[in-house]
Amino acid sequence: MIESSKPLMADESQNALAVALFSELFTADQMLRNRLSKMLPRGMELSHFSVLNHLARFKQERTPAQLARAFHVTRGAMTNTLNKLEIAGYVHIRPDWDDARSKLVTISPAGVQARDAALAAITPLITDLVQELGSEKVRAALPILRELRLKLEVES
Repeated sequence: MIESSKPLMADESQNALAVALFSELFTADQMLRNRLSKMLPRGMELSHFSVLNHLARFKQERTPAQLARAFHVTRGAMTNTLNKLEIAGYVHIRPDWDDARSKLVTISPAGVQARDAALAAITPLITDLVQELGSEKVRAALPILRELRLKLEVES
């Protein structure tokens, strides 16, 4: 039996579209991370800022395991980040009195200041990028990016 070449061409087109989308996402992610990393206060890494921002926004204690899940990293990677943040005085880590096997993490006043300084440093860049792209384009892209993120979260 001879198969039609049309479905194959459609598959190739779909594959090319998928590769193009993810290529753009990966490249934009890498470039943005590079630029943001250079703008953060001295000694602060993007992972540090991300954890501080998370803790500042949610304003409640989290376990290292909860933070690892939220950032889709291993517990070891999160422990490493939290240790650096604790040494810098940006987080407080205490035993969980209800579960002796666990610890609880909260942002310190110094951590709030560091997060605010980092946010102030990167806000002009991200604001300029949004302004250059145009608010309408950004508003149109957000639902698609959010849907993609949610789909990836469900599948992980």
